[in-house]
Amino acid sequence: MNYKTPTPNRVKYILPFLLFCGVLSFGQSKLQKQKITASYQSSKMLSITSKMEKEHQTAQKQMLRLATANNWKISERLTDGGYVELQEVGPDGTPLYYTTLTDKVSTVSRANTLYYGGALDLGVHGEGMNIGVWDAGIALTSHQEFGNRVNILDTNSKIESHATMVTGALVSSGVKRKAQGVAHKANAITGDWRRDKIEVSEAAANGLLISNHSYGIQTSRVPDWYFGSYIKVSQDWDNIMYNAPYYLMVTAAGNSQKKRDNDTPVYGKNTDGFDLLLGFNTSKNGIVVAAADTQMNNSGSIKDATVATYSSLGPIDDGRIKPDLAGSGNSMYTANSSGNSAYMACTGTSIAAPGISGSLLLLQQYHEKLYGSFMKAATLKGLALHTADDVNAPGPDYKMGWGIMNTKKAAEALTDKDFSALISEETLKEGETYSITVNASKNQLMSASISWTDAAGEYVNRGVLNDTKAALTNDLDIRITKDGKTYFPWKLNAAQASSDAITGDNTVDPFERIDVTNASGTYTITVSHKGKLLDQKQDFTIILTGIAVTGCSADTPEYIQIVEPTNSIVPLEWEPMEDAIFEVQYKTDTENSWNTSYVNENSINLQGLEIGNTYEVRLRTICTENIGSEYSETVSFIFNGAETVSDNIIENETFSIDDELAFSVYPNPAVEQIRLEGNISDIAQYNIITMAGVTVKKGNAKNAEINVSDLSSGLYILSIQSLEGVKSTKFYKN
Repeated sequence: MNYKTPTPNRVKYILPFLLFCGVLSFGQSKLQKQKITASYQSSKMLSITSKMEKEHQTAQKQMLRLATANNWKISERLTDGGYVELQEVGPDGTPLYYTTLTDKVSTVSRANTLYYGGALDLGVHGEGMNIGVWDAGIALTSHQEFGNRVNILDTNSKIESHATMVTGALVSSGVKRKAQGVAHKANAITGDWRRDKIEVSEAAANGLLISNHSYGIQTSRVPDWYFGSYIKVSQDWDNIMYNAPYYLMVTAAGNSQKKRDNDTPVYGKNTDGFDLLLGFNTSKNGIVVAAADTQMNNSGSIKDATVATYSSLGPIDDGRIKPDLAGSGNSMYTANSSGNSAYMACTGTSIAAPGISGSLLLLQQYHEKLYGSFMKAATLKGLALHTADDVNAPGPDYKMGWGIMNTKKAAEALTDKDFSALISEETLKEGETYSITVNASKNQLMSASISWTDAAGEYVNRGVLNDTKAALTNDLDIRITKDGKTYFPWKLNAAQASSDAITGDNTVDPFERIDVTNASGTYTITVSHKGKLLDQKQDFTIILTGIAVTGCSADTPEYIQIVEPTNSIVPLEWEPMEDAIFEVQYKTDTENSWNTSYVNENSINLQGLEIGNTYEVRLRTICTENIGSEYSETVSFIFNGAETVSDNIIENETFSIDDELAFSVYPNPAVEQIRLEGNISDIAQYNIITMAGVTVKKGNAKNAEINVSDLSSGLYILSIQSLEGVKSTKFYKN
């Protein structure tokens, strides 16, 4: 075992304990904070924070006593500008130094597609969002790039160039355009690393969604058994994330690939660069970010990518896939702490990490914009890993994890939810399975993932070299089956760290993904578990892409026609569309605002019209909350009762009203309740089903008046089953 002895030096000063002043709220608004923390056990989070505070105070006293006895340096400025500081003492007596990670840089690619004017033009820049940044010190909050959007957490901490650089990569406004941060309209909290676990625990309990940590244990000052080990600090961070399931930690992988600091890696030789992750980077639930050298084509897609020559490689000793993702791009020009208008160019995983953190924050903002809520951390992490650009060999690797983050593709999956993608937060109870049948989309790649925030591992390593004992607590499994064939998820083998990924039974990762190339037809996806589940259940998120959730196609309606008008009604019909709702708008030619109705058939009766007025009509197809067609061309007619005709409404095509539906839902859209009307038998039963296939209400359908006030806004399927079979329709809940 190669033991690195710290350079002896007399301790000349003692760093003060920091006092945390007040309780900070990290929710984006009071209502959003309540939504984030509603499921949290506040007493449990308070207990975790209190326990870590006591452990921290005890550990600090022991650390300072040992530092004095052994002449350890408390802190040190390195020749390359980096900063190290004694953070704690390991179980074997090793002094653990945290260090900043600023050797190279990689910026997030395609995050700007979410901005106004970007490829997706979503208007998502981070407005109103908050992110935490812990680092060697605090950022220069008076820098011109920050305005009043960066606030200090540790009021007696020193300003650090590294903290300013990282915060700038996240939230710089772009006073100098090339220094603009990824989430350049977001707010940030800046704090130093000495009480990071304690402060993050309290912040997470108050609604913090994401924090960035571009530092880690210095690899040159620990014995080899630390590398890849699940240790106490790994367990502590997993415990925070498990008990605050909307909070996600993002960390930099480090820059030690060529330093040869691990002489006995779990695979290969020290010159190979594997097995260099340690400390909180071996936690199960966070995202560890590598740096990549990338080439982009003119359309903004990855042309080529390789791991940066400095970026620390995995694996974790139990075989888990780490790093998780890679940031890509050229050197980052960012804010510097030497002055309020100072800048610097820098490179490293320290910059790759905030690039990913900022992109994740934008995805949370976009999800809230679409659906009125934030994603759980397992959903956000799973979405990022599911949609990453797979480079080189298929599947993940121990260099860049699941690949280069693709913020654009992740945002598109959110948009396509319930249309060509499914993203659903579920709970698996002990002894049960979750199953869903889906149709693949036209010989495309079909991908299915499960992601979960796992409980902290019970076992922590205290000195065993390359211990392969799995840290996973609840082992979920995903399988895809079709015609007797079973598809398995990707997995890696730490003992063969340079080999390509294979498929099989993954027993170590809290994220599993299956890819089916050229998928066609119907597949069954099943989620199960091994052994017992802690607390007899496990929350998880399932993500599917490349599927046809609905038969609807967002085509603009055509062939609008008037059918047998009367003195009081003008019936309109148009081309039908499977599984669609139609938004119909009409007004007189002198009015400025449209009257709007929604129907799930390809017809509507316009009523309340006045003789002699000219009316305009347009309509569009709606497939899901976010997928709809353009409006049709506006057509017009003069209402003359039964003699109503129109010159520009097509009348040479005939489309009958769908007469298979023997019932109707009223009102549609609905707010408080819906009524079922029609030829419904006494024994018929109704089911209200989400677009993800989950039944949320059921009962007798005859003359039913159903309370829907407790349902979330969105599109639902209502089906009625009787002796004659099953019939269904859709309705909107406003």
